[in-house]
Amino acid sequence: MKIELKKWTPDLAEGLIKVCNNTDRTYLTDRLPNPYTDECAKQWLENIVAVHDGKDGLFRAIVADGAVVGNITVEGKTGIYCKDAEIGYILHKDHCGKGIATEATRLIVKEAFETLDIVKLTSEVFAPNKASARVLEKNGFVLEGVLRKAACKNGELFDLLRFGKLK
Repeated sequence: MKIELKKWTPDLAEGLIKVCNNTDRTYLTDRLPNPYTDECAKQWLENIVAVHDGKDGLFRAIVADGAVVGNITVEGKTGIYCKDAEIGYILHKDHCGKGIATEATRLIVKEAFETLDIVKLTSEVFAPNKASARVLEKNGFVLEGVLRKAACKNGELFDLLRFGKLK
């Protein structure tokens, strides 16, 4: 399977919508609209991607054998955290467990450290989300700590695992 990252463009919006509406939301931030509509995609592409991509973040479509199957981002932080960026990823549920997120993470980590003015990448993962933690570990991220009862999802409190990787 050929995995590549592509810059988001309006012609990929349909793939973005399919991914966002067919991802497992169990351990996903509530910031992703549900359902994810044409208007959501348009606003994200115009207001986030167009403004920030390549400047203080990276926003990429995960493409497997020519089809959009996921989204992966690196978003720069500000203030005293300005040399750090947060990595996040989602996959269409039909493409999980195939090594796609691991390879996409490898690719975007390389690009982020080569193109952004950062020295560190971080990610916070719901403690029960072993698959996502494993993606990070396979890419050289180390567990830096546990943020106890730091996330509330559907009325339930979860610990978050904080992972980091230095340039």
